[in-house]
Amino acid sequence: MKRYISLAAPVMFALLAASCGSHPNTTVSQISDTTVVQTIHLSKGALTTHMGLPGELRPFQTVDLYAKVNSFVKDMSVDVGSEVHKGQLLVTLEAPELQDALNASAALLHTQEAVYKASKANYDRMYRTSQIPGTISPNDLDMAYAKMGADSANLAAASSRYQESAALQGYLQVRAPFDGVVSARNVYAGAYAGPAGSAGSTGKGSSIPLLTLQEQAKLRLVIAVPEAATGYFRQKDTVHFTVQTLPGQEFTAFISRLAGSLDMQLRTEQLEMDVYNKDKTLLPGMFARVSLDLTNDKKVFVVPKKTVTGNSKQIFVIRITNGRTEWIPVQKGRETADQVEIFGNLQEGDQLVDAATDELKSGMPVQIAR
Repeated sequence: MKRYISLAAPVMFALLAASCGSHPNTTVSQISDTTVVQTIHLSKGALTTHMGLPGELRPFQTVDLYAKVNSFVKDMSVDVGSEVHKGQLLVTLEAPELQDALNASAALLHTQEAVYKASKANYDRMYRTSQIPGTISPNDLDMAYAKMGADSANLAAASSRYQESAALQGYLQVRAPFDGVVSARNVYAGAYAGPAGSAGSTGKGSSIPLLTLQEQAKLRLVIAVPEAATGYFRQKDTVHFTVQTLPGQEFTAFISRLAGSLDMQLRTEQLEMDVYNKDKTLLPGMFARVSLDLTNDKKVFVVPKKTVTGNSKQIFVIRITNGRTEWIPVQKGRETADQVEIFGNLQEGDQLVDAATDELKSGMPVQIAR
């Protein structure tokens, strides 16, 4: 007597085809009292999937330049779009009170130099004279030495004040800290300029930068990778990206920096890629569409999607053990159009039903198709 499992039309068709002497390419058929199945041998491999994420192009370096001291803009040597080099003079400021302070400290320095020279000369004469016994009392020599020491300290203090005034005078020249492009200019000649957020600053120039300088020949491509995908990236991995304003062009970059931690709100890790942009094709602030390849360094079990099935209680594969079916619960990993990663109590070489179905109950006797 023949025994049938409820595989409906596909199985019935297989039985009819077999009776006509044909050999249908089916996964499950029935010969006599035993169900015939096609199987695959389980093996490990590397599955590559693709992920698209939004990214942002930023200047590699950017800085807002403020005045260090309260002053007025005397001259602007650059404008928006100007390409500048490190150390180049960008803005000249003026503050007459600083010049007055520099002159006063210079005069004090000269005075203290003269006083120190006089006291040192007096001590030197007294010391030479004291070599003749009875000519100079030890107390007078000590007093002359102390006077010379005090004048030397006053000279050092005056020199320090002069250097401070000279340094403040140097702040009236604003220079480029690196090679770049002036991307914003907020003041013109005659405008007030002061330290950002300084107490007592009344001019609006103290709340905005004089200039904004950006390094644009090299950019940073910044993306936020979801937590589930953070394990697939390493430094120097290659990524590809496009920008909406340049359709049809694809750009390449390499992962240069990984944050190494997750954003506590977004649960993402920030990745940065260096993008060389000497021809200025790309602009800071552009949004990019980044294509990432996700390949697991550690090989895992990869099977066709049809090998995995499930019901309302679990997801499983069907393993053939000693001629009988065995449901093995698994967890799915990443998927492609036709393959999926699986994780469970499996071993390499296990025979799995090629096209699993929950109608093949666990413990059923089966015959493996040759």
